[in-house]
Order: sequence, then structure tokens, then C-alpha cells
Amino acid sequence: MGIDPGSRITGYGIIDLDGPRARHVASGCIQTASDRPAPERLKTIFEAVAALIETYHPTEAAVEQVFMHRNPDSAIKLGQARGAALCAVVMAGLPVSEYAARAIKQAVVGNGAADKLQVQHMVKLLLDLSEAPPTDAADALAAAICHGHTRQTRQRLGAAAALAGRRR
Repeated sequence: MGIDPGSRITGYGIIDLDGPRARHVASGCIQTASDRPAPERLKTIFEAVAALIETYHPTEAAVEQVFMHRNPDSAIKLGQARGAALCAVVMAGLPVSEYAARAIKQAVVGNGAADKLQVQHMVKLLLDLSEAPPTDAADALAAAICHGHTRQTRQRLGAAAALAGRRR
């Protein structure tokens, strides 16, 4: 499960990995009412992520890290939304991996400075979707793809290191 946190829109994406191929399971956006107080919006994010976990039973989660905005107020709101999503994931007992936005873009597009349209396009191609998902959902799916490939690479490196250690 990938999560792209936001105080107004939190993207989510759930994939299933079969070797190097990723299969789209579900994706979308959790929208909060901008006219509601912040604690109520955070509750919405928490409950929606918890419901997604209950419905789809992901085994791991990848969350985009907060990057420093020019506006400190925006960074605080984003951090709070991220915290609400993380709490739901941790309460469900899922392991969490965190990735910088540049690392996610690099893994999916091949360019850490890719724009949102490029991420949408590559997610569409990699998951063989009929159309590009909304930007927040595409970012969340990209986080899930990044994590899946990173995890597989770490497993291969661990296996290679173990094999090399036995040869000595």
C-alpha cells in the first residue's frame, strides 16, 4: 500500500507484486472537507486509511516523506495528515517504509525531478491501466511501486551476500 498524504487530498494505491510485475489492486483519493476543523479532517484520513487496510489487507505500507515547504504552515498541515495516515497503518501492525519524493520519482520515472504528468504516465504504463489515475492516487501508486522494487532489490542483495559468505 502506498500513501501520498495531504491535508485536503490523501492519495492511496494498493498493488500486488508478482516478481518484477506490479498489478493494480485499488487506488483513489481520500478527500477531506476543507470547511471542517483540522482535527475532523485528520480523523477522516485516519478512518479512511484504516478502512482501506481492513478491506484490502495489505502486508506493508510505503509513505512519502514530508519535504520542507516554503510555507511552514503548509508543512505542519502535511505532517499532521501524514501522522494520521501513519497511525492507521501502525495500529494495523503493518511495517512502514518511508521514501523521499525524489526517490519515488527516480524509481518510477527515472528522474527525481519528474513532474506529476510524467509520474501519472509511468504509473499508467507500469500497471497497464486504461487511463492515468488522478495525481494524488498516481503518487501513492508510485510510492508502492518504489517500495516493492526496493524491497525486492534488498532481498536479492541479501541472498547474494549470504551466498558469497558461504563460498568463503
